[in-house]
Order: sequence, then C-alpha cells, then structure tokens
Amino acid sequence: MQAPLIPPLPDSGFLADISPELRQLLESIAQDRSLEDDETLFEQGDPGDALFAVVEGIVEISVLSPDGRKLVLDIMRPGALLGEIALFDPGVRTATAIAVGRTRLRRLKNADLMNAIRKSPELAVDLIHLAGRRMRSMSAQIEDQAFLPLSTRLARKLLYLTEANPDGELFLSQAQLAEFVGATREAVSKTLGEWKRARVIEANRGALRILERGAMRALAEPNQI
Repeated sequence: MQAPLIPPLPDSGFLADISPELRQLLESIAQDRSLEDDETLFEQGDPGDALFAVVEGIVEISVLSPDGRKLVLDIMRPGALLGEIALFDPGVRTATAIAVGRTRLRRLKNADLMNAIRKSPELAVDLIHLAGRRMRSMSAQIEDQAFLPLSTRLARKLLYLTEANPDGELFLSQAQLAEFVGATREAVSKTLGEWKRARVIEANRGALRILERGAMRALAEPNQI
C-alpha cells in the first residue's frame, strides 16, 4: 500500500522568511501530524517538547482565565509556527491548540532540533529570529486587546483572518469571533449588524464576507473611530 503523500511546507507566514537550512531541517526530520476538525493538538498545562509548523488548515490558540472564560489569542494558518517556546525551554504548554477544520502539521521535537543545532549552530540564529518575530506579533495583539475599542479590534481581526482569502470570506461563528476579540457575543453581533447595514460586510449563520476591504481598513484605525 502506497504511503500517503506528505504536502510540502508552504511558502507563507513565518515560513516565508526562514533560511533554506531551516526549511530543509523541517522537511527532513520533522514528523507529519494530521488533525480532524475540533481535535486538540495540546492543552494549556500539558508537557511540551516540540515545535509545530502549520502546513494545511487552521489551528486556534486559546487560554482560559481563572474564572473559566476562554480567550482566543491567535488563529494560525498555513506557514505559521506554534509551540516554539518548548524548543528553547521544554516545559508545560502556555496555551491550548485546537484544529479548525482538517489540519496538517509538521512536528519537530526538541531533542531532534538540539542534535541538528550541534551539527549546524547557525540554525540557532534562525530560530532566535523566528521567536523574536512571534513575540512581537503576540505583544501587538495583547496591546490591541488591552487598549483598543471593540470595533477597532474586530475590524483588525477580520482583516487578519481573511488576508489570505481573496474573496474576504471567513467561516467562524459570532461566538468564536467574540472569543477572539475578548468581548461578548451580543456586542460582536451588534457591531457586525451595523457593518452589514452599511454594506461593509455580508454575514450569515457561521459565515462572513468582507465586501468593502477599504472601509474595513478605515474601521481598523483607532483615529477613525
């Protein structure tokens, strides 16, 4: 029986700027991993010892507050890297990762990476650069969550989530969007309703499409609110 074909790493997201040496490492020794829709990759508090690269599909990254409220930190699309903290400091996972739709990933264990770095120390520099980019990205998202009004946060998230989709379509429920921007579903529904009446978006149950991307970009700027 023929082995299933493993798709190549995408040339997008964080993977677009990695060195040929790091790409070869991910292609050669990383293991293929497949997830079904809503399947958990790892949970907050689980032991972690591997980096993952998203090849196909989407991975939702979230945390739980002390009172049990879920906050979505990021939506990782093809080309994204997650779990990189475990490469430098194996320990418990700081967030939960769940597949949105059928998803394929590449898994690189800490032990395998350390062996490769001993042979090619320049790989460590590549990984430090990648970790720095991820930290800046997460810091920007945390600042948005803390300081920007809901309408600005929501506009930015919609632009971010649809930037790889030329028709601006997004398949997430209002409850999922609410988790992503740290708001109630009712508040998100009210804002989307206003944008729908203004013909900036069209929205149906579980699906949304940006009709006027320029108008959405204006809504994403704090000085436009």
